[in-house]
Amino acid sequence: MRLLLILLLFGSCTGQFNPNVACGRTSIVHLFEWRWEDIAEECERYLGPNGFGGVQISPPNENLIITNPNRPWWERYQPISYKICTRSGDEDQFKDMVTRCNNVGVYIYVDAVINHMCGSGVGKGSSSTCGSSYSTNDESFPGVPYSNFDFNDNKCKTSSGDIENYDDTDQVRNCRLLSLMDLALEKEYVRGKITDYLNKLIAIGVAGFRIDASKHIWPRDLQAIVSRLNNLNTHWFPNVSRPFIFQEVIDLGGGGISVSDYFDIGRVTEFKYGTKLGKLIRKWDGEKMAYLKNWGEGWGFMPTDRALVFVDNHDNQRGHGGGGDSILTFFDARLYKMAVAFMLAHPYGFTRVMSSFSWPRNFVNGKDINDWIGPPSYNNGSIKAVPINEDSTCGDGWVCEHRWRQIKNMVIFRNVADGQALTNWWDNGQNQIAFGRGNTGFIVFNNDNCDMDITLNTGLPAGTYCDIISGQKNGDSCTGKQITVSSNGTANFRISNSDADPFVAIHLNVKV
Repeated sequence: MRLLLILLLFGSCTGQFNPNVACGRTSIVHLFEWRWEDIAEECERYLGPNGFGGVQISPPNENLIITNPNRPWWERYQPISYKICTRSGDEDQFKDMVTRCNNVGVYIYVDAVINHMCGSGVGKGSSSTCGSSYSTNDESFPGVPYSNFDFNDNKCKTSSGDIENYDDTDQVRNCRLLSLMDLALEKEYVRGKITDYLNKLIAIGVAGFRIDASKHIWPRDLQAIVSRLNNLNTHWFPNVSRPFIFQEVIDLGGGGISVSDYFDIGRVTEFKYGTKLGKLIRKWDGEKMAYLKNWGEGWGFMPTDRALVFVDNHDNQRGHGGGGDSILTFFDARLYKMAVAFMLAHPYGFTRVMSSFSWPRNFVNGKDINDWIGPPSYNNGSIKAVPINEDSTCGDGWVCEHRWRQIKNMVIFRNVADGQALTNWWDNGQNQIAFGRGNTGFIVFNNDNCDMDITLNTGLPAGTYCDIISGQKNGDSCTGKQITVSSNGTANFRISNSDADPFVAIHLNVKV
């Protein structure tokens, strides 16, 4: 019986679609455009101690250097080779980051750009982060190497060679996305080069991959590559652990490609999540938070065990990549914290928190013309370190939402509530809602234009708890609100609609 229990526990922490996070950890954070040495420090000083499961990093392979505009964030998505060499750091710094993060139970998930190389109009040169030469005129990338035999020119049937109709499945998967040179992933040679790159990262110790632009890759080709990946490094992971795969597939409904095409390969990004949640919390088009009662599959989302969910990502916080104007970001901090807290409290999907850098928005005809701006950098283009302020926030243009007390504390809430069902749902039919996670946690939101004073069944044991939104537990006292749960499990919640954060959350680990 004891052996059976051990095997069951082991099985719950591994598996084909499991993120490979250490048991007891349930969320990852995207440290967008951070340097490898800063990520290593953040794993040790903050992410590990606060229960984060891992970090999605920016693409680590050599990319085109773009100076017009000056070093935009999207140059990282224009590969030149699979050498580990970017302005986030070199291969030695990458290895050091992976080792240090893994050693504190925070695992690394690589943003893998394998659908394409750089843009077709680049020409020839060696302006790349490792100095490798390239020629888009000749379709030559000696740093891999790739030649004109390795691209999809003959399969694309559009006159431009680019995708011209996103409802045409063949175009979406055979033609160039935004003029990026589309690799022929059905060819054994191309598959081999990509597999070699990903397996090198696995050997170093990464836990999995976000597959960029998966929608533009035929599922059979992606499956062929994933099936050839090695098991994870046994220095940090159990024997026969498979790399976690989560695929970027933008499917808001009505297009020619469905997320379900990719379910057999790994998890898939659920873009409808942030779009719908943003509308509900903004209260657009008559939407109400009370409608969240059947959130998840009840809203037509993919199965929870296939979904990777997020409020925003590096694309749609800039108006790109699916979601529209409803997407909430750090620019809407009050509503954004509510959305992230709901995501982390609700059991649906595997959660990813965004950590951004800021930029000066400038809207012209409804479009932000500064959406290209790259991370905080010096005049020579090198990325600046992330300075940590005395209050634990970040400076010098780094937003660091993951360090906001409310979000960090909700990551811990999710860890405490892991495996517990959604219970004790309550709503007022409008925008005041509450729910529990078994007998481990309870959260209450007041998104109405009036104050809230109500007694609710929390399902928690009797006692005094620290609200982790207005403050947190500090020894035997609370720095914010205190919530008293009576012997029958009920508690009174008073939330003003003028509160800085109009929601309250408590869990077993913050009982005084």
